[in-house]
Amino acid sequence: MSVRVVLVDDQTLVRTGFRLVLDETGDIEVVGEAADGAQALAVVALTRPDVVLMDVRMPGLDGIEATRRIRGGPHPARVIILTTFDLDEYVLAGLRAGASGFLLKDALAADLISAVRVVAAGESVAAPSVTRRLIAHYLGSAPPRADADRRLDALTGREREVLTLVTRGLSNPEIAVALVLSESTVKTHLGRILAKLGLRDRVQAVILGYECGLAER
Repeated sequence: MSVRVVLVDDQTLVRTGFRLVLDETGDIEVVGEAADGAQALAVVALTRPDVVLMDVRMPGLDGIEATRRIRGGPHPARVIILTTFDLDEYVLAGLRAGASGFLLKDALAADLISAVRVVAAGESVAAPSVTRRLIAHYLGSAPPRADADRRLDALTGREREVLTLVTRGLSNPEIAVALVLSESTVKTHLGRILAKLGLRDRVQAVILGYECGLAER
Protein backbone atom coordinates (compact mmCIF):
# COMPACT_ATOMS: atom_id res chain seq x y z
CA MET A 1 0.00 0.00 0.00
CA SER A 2 1.21 3.52 -0.77
CA VAL A 3 2.00 6.14 1.86
CA ARG A 4 -0.64 8.88 1.72
CA VAL A 5 0.77 12.40 2.13
CA VAL A 6 -0.67 15.90 2.57
CA LEU A 7 1.50 18.94 1.75
CA VAL A 8 1.00 22.09 3.86
CA ASP A 9 2.86 25.28 2.91
CA ASP A 10 1.75 28.80 2.05
CA GLN A 11 4.12 28.85 -0.93
CA THR A 12 2.65 27.15 -3.98
CA LEU A 13 6.11 26.65 -5.46
CA VAL A 14 7.26 24.66 -2.42
CA ARG A 15 4.22 22.39 -2.56
CA THR A 16 4.64 21.89 -6.30
CA GLY A 17 8.30 20.98 -5.89
CA PHE A 18 7.56 18.43 -3.18
CA ARG A 19 4.70 16.95 -5.20
CA LEU A 20 6.92 16.50 -8.26
CA VAL A 21 9.50 14.66 -6.16
CA LEU A 22 7.02 12.42 -4.35
CA ASP A 23 5.00 11.64 -7.47
CA GLU A 24 8.10 10.05 -8.98
CA THR A 25 8.01 7.27 -6.38
CA GLY A 26 5.88 4.20 -6.71
CA ASP A 27 4.91 3.98 -3.05
CA ILE A 28 4.04 7.56 -2.03
CA GLU A 29 0.84 9.33 -3.06
CA VAL A 30 0.11 13.04 -2.47
CA VAL A 31 -3.59 13.07 -1.58
CA GLY A 32 -4.01 16.74 -0.70
CA GLU A 33 -2.52 20.21 -0.29
CA ALA A 34 -3.19 23.16 1.99
CA ALA A 35 -1.89 26.73 2.21
CA ASP A 36 -2.41 27.25 5.95
CA GLY A 37 -3.19 25.43 9.17
CA ALA A 38 -6.96 25.77 8.95
CA GLN A 39 -7.00 24.30 5.45
CA ALA A 40 -4.66 21.56 6.65
CA LEU A 41 -7.13 20.43 9.31
CA ALA A 42 -9.92 20.22 6.74
CA VAL A 43 -7.80 18.38 4.18
CA VAL A 44 -6.47 15.91 6.76
CA ALA A 45 -10.00 15.18 7.99
CA LEU A 46 -11.11 14.55 4.41
CA THR A 47 -8.17 12.52 3.13
CA ARG A 48 -6.89 10.78 6.31
CA PRO A 49 -3.22 10.75 5.25
CA ASP A 50 -0.41 8.79 6.85
CA VAL A 51 2.05 11.72 6.83
CA VAL A 52 1.71 15.51 6.73
CA LEU A 53 4.58 17.72 5.57
CA MET A 54 3.88 20.86 7.63
CA ASP A 55 5.32 24.35 7.29
CA VAL A 56 5.22 26.20 10.62
CA ARG A 57 5.27 29.84 9.55
CA MET A 58 1.95 30.44 7.85
CA PRO A 59 -0.76 33.13 8.09
CA GLY A 60 -3.80 32.41 10.22
CA LEU A 61 -3.56 29.10 12.06
CA ASP A 62 0.14 28.27 12.13
CA GLY A 63 1.71 24.87 11.65
CA ILE A 64 2.41 24.35 15.34
CA GLU A 65 -1.22 24.59 16.40
CA ALA A 66 -2.28 22.62 13.33
CA THR A 67 0.18 19.88 14.28
CA ARG A 68 -1.14 19.81 17.84
CA ARG A 69 -4.72 19.47 16.64
CA ILE A 70 -3.90 16.82 14.06
CA ARG A 71 -1.95 14.72 16.56
CA GLY A 72 -4.73 15.04 19.12
CA GLY A 73 -7.54 14.43 16.67
CA PRO A 74 -9.43 11.32 15.57
CA HIS A 75 -7.03 10.68 12.66
CA PRO A 76 -3.57 11.52 14.08
CA ALA A 77 -1.40 11.52 10.97
CA ARG A 78 2.32 11.73 11.65
CA VAL A 79 3.78 15.17 10.98
CA ILE A 80 7.13 16.30 9.59
CA ILE A 81 7.94 19.95 10.27
CA LEU A 82 9.29 21.91 7.30
CA THR A 83 11.83 24.60 8.13
CA THR A 84 14.35 26.89 6.46
CA PHE A 85 16.91 26.66 9.27
CA ASP A 86 17.75 23.62 11.39
CA LEU A 87 18.08 25.78 14.52
CA ASP A 88 14.62 27.30 14.71
CA GLU A 89 12.50 27.81 17.82
CA TYR A 90 9.44 26.95 15.76
CA VAL A 91 10.85 23.48 15.12
CA LEU A 92 11.16 22.74 18.83
CA ALA A 93 7.62 23.97 19.37
CA GLY A 94 6.48 21.67 16.59
CA LEU A 95 8.26 18.72 18.14
CA ARG A 96 6.60 19.49 21.48
CA ALA A 97 3.26 19.58 19.66
CA GLY A 98 3.79 16.00 18.52
CA ALA A 99 5.69 16.20 15.23
CA SER A 100 7.89 13.21 14.40
CA GLY A 101 10.84 15.30 13.27
CA PHE A 102 11.84 18.04 10.91
CA LEU A 103 13.14 18.50 7.39
CA LEU A 104 14.88 21.41 5.74
CA LYS A 105 12.96 22.83 2.79
CA ASP A 106 16.06 22.58 0.60
CA ALA A 107 16.59 18.90 1.45
CA LEU A 108 17.67 16.60 -1.35
CA ALA A 109 14.91 14.69 -3.12
CA ALA A 110 16.26 11.41 -1.74
CA ASP A 111 16.14 12.80 1.82
CA LEU A 112 12.55 13.97 1.37
CA ILE A 113 11.45 10.56 0.11
CA SER A 114 13.34 8.77 2.87
CA ALA A 115 11.84 11.04 5.55
CA VAL A 116 8.29 10.29 4.43
CA ARG A 117 8.93 6.55 4.39
CA VAL A 118 10.69 6.56 7.77
CA VAL A 119 7.96 8.55 9.52
CA ALA A 120 5.21 6.46 7.92
CA ALA A 121 6.92 3.41 9.43
CA GLY A 122 6.68 4.95 12.90
CA GLU A 123 10.20 6.31 13.32
CA SER A 124 11.51 9.86 13.79
CA VAL A 125 13.22 12.09 11.25
CA ALA A 126 16.52 13.86 12.09
CA ALA A 127 19.84 12.40 13.10
CA PRO A 128 20.04 12.02 16.91
CA SER A 129 22.95 14.46 17.09
CA VAL A 130 21.02 17.13 15.16
CA THR A 131 17.93 16.69 17.31
CA ARG A 132 20.07 16.92 20.43
CA ARG A 133 21.76 20.09 19.18
CA LEU A 134 18.42 21.71 18.39
CA ILE A 135 16.92 20.89 21.78
CA ALA A 136 20.10 21.81 23.64
CA HIS A 137 20.08 25.21 21.96
CA TYR A 138 16.63 26.08 23.32
CA LEU A 139 16.43 24.01 26.52
CA GLY A 140 20.06 23.83 27.60
CA SER A 141 19.89 26.90 29.82
CA ALA A 142 16.58 25.99 31.45
CA PRO A 143 16.66 24.44 34.94
CA PRO A 144 15.46 20.81 35.23
CA ARG A 145 11.75 20.42 35.95
CA ALA A 146 11.08 18.54 39.18
CA ASP A 147 7.73 17.23 37.95
CA ALA A 148 9.40 15.88 34.81
CA ASP A 149 12.08 14.14 36.85
CA ARG A 150 9.46 12.29 38.90
CA ARG A 151 8.19 10.67 35.72
CA LEU A 152 11.45 8.75 35.53
CA ASP A 153 10.56 6.80 38.68
CA ALA A 154 8.72 4.33 36.45
CA LEU A 155 11.96 3.34 34.70
CA THR A 156 14.42 0.64 35.68
CA GLY A 157 18.07 1.55 36.21
CA ARG A 158 19.00 0.24 32.78
CA GLU A 159 16.17 2.15 31.11
CA ARG A 160 17.37 5.36 32.75
CA GLU A 161 20.84 4.68 31.39
CA VAL A 162 19.44 4.22 27.90
CA LEU A 163 17.33 7.38 28.15
CA THR A 164 20.36 9.34 29.36
CA LEU A 165 22.41 8.27 26.35
CA VAL A 166 19.50 8.97 23.99
CA THR A 167 19.29 12.47 25.48
CA ARG A 168 23.00 12.98 24.89
CA GLY A 169 22.53 12.28 21.19
CA LEU A 170 23.83 8.72 20.87
CA SER A 171 22.35 6.46 18.19
CA ASN A 172 21.16 2.94 18.99
CA PRO A 173 24.42 1.32 17.77
CA GLU A 174 26.44 3.76 19.89
CA ILE A 175 24.30 3.03 22.95
CA ALA A 176 24.75 -0.70 22.36
CA VAL A 177 28.53 -0.27 22.42
CA ALA A 178 28.50 2.00 25.47
CA LEU A 179 26.33 -0.35 27.53
CA VAL A 180 27.66 -3.61 26.06
CA LEU A 181 24.24 -4.61 24.73
CA SER A 182 22.93 -5.82 21.41
CA GLU A 183 21.25 -3.23 19.22
CA SER A 184 17.98 -5.17 19.39
CA THR A 185 18.10 -5.00 23.20
CA VAL A 186 18.59 -1.24 23.03
CA LYS A 187 15.53 -0.97 20.77
CA THR A 188 13.55 -3.05 23.26
CA HIS A 189 14.58 -0.80 26.15
CA LEU A 190 13.70 2.31 24.15
CA GLY A 191 10.29 0.91 23.28
CA ARG A 192 9.59 0.25 26.96
CA ILE A 193 10.75 3.75 27.89
CA LEU A 194 8.37 5.32 25.39
CA ALA A 195 5.48 3.14 26.60
CA LYS A 196 6.09 3.79 30.30
CA LEU A 197 6.47 7.55 29.89
CA GLY A 198 3.66 7.96 27.37
CA LEU A 199 5.99 9.36 24.70
CA ARG A 200 5.37 9.15 20.95
CA ASP A 201 8.94 8.79 19.72
CA ARG A 202 12.64 9.36 20.27
CA VAL A 203 12.35 13.12 19.78
CA GLN A 204 9.94 13.47 22.68
CA ALA A 205 12.21 11.24 24.76
CA VAL A 206 15.12 13.65 24.15
CA ILE A 207 12.97 16.63 25.13
CA LEU A 208 11.92 14.94 28.38
CA GLY A 209 15.51 13.93 29.06
CA TYR A 210 16.58 17.56 28.81
CA GLU A 211 13.74 18.67 31.06
CA CYS A 212 14.95 16.12 33.62
CA GLY A 213 18.55 17.27 33.38
CA LEU A 214 19.83 13.96 32.01
CA ALA A 215 22.12 15.65 29.50
CA GLU A 216 24.31 16.94 32.33
CA ARG A 217 24.47 13.80 34.51
